[in-house]
Amino acid sequence: MNIGINTDFLSDSHEPEYYLKLIAESGFTHLHWCHQWNSDFIYSKSETAYYKNVIKKYGLTLQDIHASVGQEKCYFSLEEYRRKAGMELILNRIEMFAELEGTGALALHVPTYRHVYGVTEEYFKKIPAFVAQVRRTLDELMPYLEKYNCAIAIENMPNEAFEVIEELMNNYPAERLGITYDSGHGNYGFCRGTEYLDQWKHRLKVLHLNDNDGTLDRHQPPFYGTVNWEKLAKILAESALTGLPLSFELSMKHTPFYNPAHGIHQPETDIRNFLADAFERCSNVDKLYRESLASRAETANSVRNTR
Repeated sequence: MNIGINTDFLSDSHEPEYYLKLIAESGFTHLHWCHQWNSDFIYSKSETAYYKNVIKKYGLTLQDIHASVGQEKCYFSLEEYRRKAGMELILNRIEMFAELEGTGALALHVPTYRHVYGVTEEYFKKIPAFVAQVRRTLDELMPYLEKYNCAIAIENMPNEAFEVIEELMNNYPAERLGITYDSGHGNYGFCRGTEYLDQWKHRLKVLHLNDNDGTLDRHQPPFYGTVNWEKLAKILAESALTGLPLSFELSMKHTPFYNPAHGIHQPETDIRNFLADAFERCSNVDKLYRESLASRAETANSVRNTR
């Protein structure tokens, strides 16, 4: 059974080898590289070479990388030097993805019309200009995506209706630009994430599968909250990801295994227990997915046999 998990389930900035070792020993086979997912950190060639060896050492496969929007280096900044720096930051992740032999794509956040994390009216007024900068950067990145045979997958955010995603999908080729679906974001607030995903499942490239109760973005393992996993599994079985390993983006923080007093220095026993429990829950989603794939194949065979 092949199942992926994010590297930063406990911390996104500390040395990842320890986490990779525990991930592999818990049964996960694929990685969603999420370290430094939203920083200005540039991976050096020596660091990338080291992580390539570590990934192979533990028998893991890199599936996706979370490309960084950055803090100072922001690829949709209205200040040109910052936009260019942000593009260089994404290019660093593209090169890293190629070096680590990634099998999926690069997840990337974009500005949205309904993202609610402290967004001001002034920010909303700038959305069209930000989206124009997104397109400008994507235009400039296309030759590099071609060169490295890589794709970017735009992530849905909380409380959004895929407006920006739809615009971008309509203006860029499917082999270079697709969608990252975060099931927790799609279950947040008013959002009807699976309905929007169903319309764009043919462009799905990356999964951030996680759960919540609809009020907070908790990135919990499956079956902690209210995500309809059976419905989502059926959509995934009909998507462009058909047959590929499911990938989960989880946090230990909002589970019974996490002790706030320890922060990121949780006892290894608790980390292992979290990963074991998460793997079982993820396996149950994978089972629903495989059942949906089998049902779909059976229906297709039945249709062919009646012709």
